[in-house]
Amino acid sequence: MPLPKAELLQLARSVGALVLDVDGVLTDASLIYGPHGEESKAFSARDGFAVKLAASEGIKVAVLTGRVGAAVSARLAELGVPRHLAVQGSRDKRADIAALAVRLETPLAAVAFMGDDIPDLPALAVVGLAACPADAADEVRQRCHFVSAAAGGRGAVRDLVRLVLEARGRWDAVVESWWRGETTPAFFAAGGGGTRRGA
Repeated sequence: MPLPKAELLQLARSVGALVLDVDGVLTDASLIYGPHGEESKAFSARDGFAVKLAASEGIKVAVLTGRVGAAVSARLAELGVPRHLAVQGSRDKRADIAALAVRLETPLAAVAFMGDDIPDLPALAVVGLAACPADAADEVRQRCHFVSAAAGGRGAVRDLVRLVLEARGRWDAVVESWWRGETTPAFFAAGGGGTRRGA
């Protein structure tokens, strides 16, 4: 059940890692196939910025998805998400998010997971902060602490990152540093990859 803002900020304050689904979270859930079966996906640059911003602020980022695709691997490499923190083809999201928490060196109680549909429920049920986009399935929205005002692939991940940084008292300072042109190289180096094209 979505929490009031004050309770949500208190819960988000302890988040040390974000785990994100792909289809319906980092994308709008559309599956686009070319004439030879090649798959393409559309990712939000704003969500990409948020992923790199989170990493530059010391928040670890991982991915947990039931599908496998070259487009996903390419986007995650661009954003600097290490391969060992990207689980594709998951058939047991509860077990896989627990394994990711170990790799992230973060207790599940300090992990936020954003999912959008019923296959994500097992992972959402065991993390400290359960989150979803505005257009997630009803069954998911009813069970999440945080429901973004934005749809999947349209800024939902950015909303989650903002929430965590607000809870840490960092959001206003981050915005001001960009306004003053005082951003550090940490942003462009966040995650060790994806530095060529920004977000």
